[in-house]
Amino acid sequence: MGINNVINLLGGLGLFLFGMKYMSEGLNQVAGSKMKNLLEKLTRNRFKGFLLGVLVTAVIQSSSATTVMLMGFLNAGVMDLAQATGVIIGSNIGTTVTAVLIAIDVSAIAPICIVIGAALALFGKKQKQKYIGQIILGFGILFFGLKYMSGENAMGVLKTSESFQSFITSFNNPILGILIGIAVCSVLQSSSAAIGVLQMLALSGGVPLNLAIYLIIGINIGSVTPLVLSAIGAKTNAKRAAFVYFIFNAILIFLTPLAYFKPFLNLVETVSGGNGSVEVAICHILFKVITAIVLLPFVPQIVKLSEMVFKPKEHESAMRFIYIDKKITGNTTATVLQIGSEVERMAKIVRNNFVLACESYIDCSLENEQQIRDNEELVNWLNHNISDFMVTVCSQRIDAENSEYIGKLFHVITDLERIGDHAENILNRTKTTIEGGIDFSDASHKEVQVLYETVLELLDRSIGAFLNKKLPDYEEHELHALEDKIDNLTLEAQDNHVQRLKEKKCHTSAGVVYTKLLQDLERVGDHAYNIAWAARKDKNLIRQI
Repeated sequence: MGINNVINLLGGLGLFLFGMKYMSEGLNQVAGSKMKNLLEKLTRNRFKGFLLGVLVTAVIQSSSATTVMLMGFLNAGVMDLAQATGVIIGSNIGTTVTAVLIAIDVSAIAPICIVIGAALALFGKKQKQKYIGQIILGFGILFFGLKYMSGENAMGVLKTSESFQSFITSFNNPILGILIGIAVCSVLQSSSAAIGVLQMLALSGGVPLNLAIYLIIGINIGSVTPLVLSAIGAKTNAKRAAFVYFIFNAILIFLTPLAYFKPFLNLVETVSGGNGSVEVAICHILFKVITAIVLLPFVPQIVKLSEMVFKPKEHESAMRFIYIDKKITGNTTATVLQIGSEVERMAKIVRNNFVLACESYIDCSLENEQQIRDNEELVNWLNHNISDFMVTVCSQRIDAENSEYIGKLFHVITDLERIGDHAENILNRTKTTIEGGIDFSDASHKEVQVLYETVLELLDRSIGAFLNKKLPDYEEHELHALEDKIDNLTLEAQDNHVQRLKEKKCHTSAGVVYTKLLQDLERVGDHAYNIAWAARKDKNLIRQI
């Protein structure tokens, strides 16, 4: 095999890898959000999860990409590890679709796909048309690269190479075969690509079936490499998901004896008609299916094992992300879900701080002062760090829907941070009241109580509307009426306060604190309504007070 053959082989391999990546990215853009919705609706039924894993990976054509997506969903709290395990097992079968397409040899339509795909990708008027063009173009380039690799100027020369034929006919070292498979997959970073290369090698050079079995097992074990690397330093759930993926693929090593089982070898050769590419595809699929059948009933045990191996970390500081994992950013949809969960966490902290501050005022107590100040510090940390992370995500390729949602999140966390500031202001009013020995009338206490309860209702309903991503017209009208009620209650309380000052029922020092307290409560209502408004689908209705 001369230098020209090697160059041609590498050129074809480059086209194949580029085509696969380009096609996979297009599929993710077109179907990623739909796949996410399917995965979000998972029940705890492991068999439904398994079927969904097959479907999702058959569409996006990467079990590693599916598992990375699941890591993101685990961190976002969308699903638990038991649900994800069924999907991971199914994803390993879904990824065999590429091997089937290669086996039936659809390379004849590759030039047509390249022409049609390029036309849509370059001249499509809608973004979805461009993505579909990307899928078709990637598909065409993928199979054009395969055809080039198997041509007479590349792998085709192996048919007449005596040294190569002598090597493969005498090769009978399963450990070395598995290690070669691991190395090839680790370099190519894709089991589908490595299997595709093996199919072309089997088609061109007549790789014996027993050697192909060693290589297939090694390739599947090597497919764990990208996930292991991405899980290093990641959160516990991500490590557990990578461990489950490793278990599925590592257990294939126990199928090595099939390389010596004559009835199995004869069956595969008979079904394939002696076509090396088809033989590799059949073995690849059978190994995945057998492993899935064996492991699927033991999902609870696999989950427990992963939890024993990777125990939850004990963190000294609360200043950290719980849902966002900066190590796992391979799937935009999953990353956006993580951001949403982190914002929801921030909203709960802000809501809790507001309640603690208001009840501290009503009870005239500073018992919760340190907790309120610690929470406010965490809210500020989340505000800055979530914002920075979202800027990083927006700098990547992101679809319009997720881009619009992140834009709204910027507004929401700003409003949440300001509500947190007002909660701290209310705490300071309470401290001033206690330390200054200031007394308030029973009427003023009742006014604050009613206003606080109304603001809290608006805040709870607003956060709920945004988290549900839905604010219908009737709900918006009701929330607007609540905001108007808060404004009216504030004005009424201020008027009553002026009247009490005239009647000398209230001291001036108490009046200053009381007026500022009313302003804090009214402003919390404004920011709460902003949060609800961000749930509107109308792009031009983002309102900021």
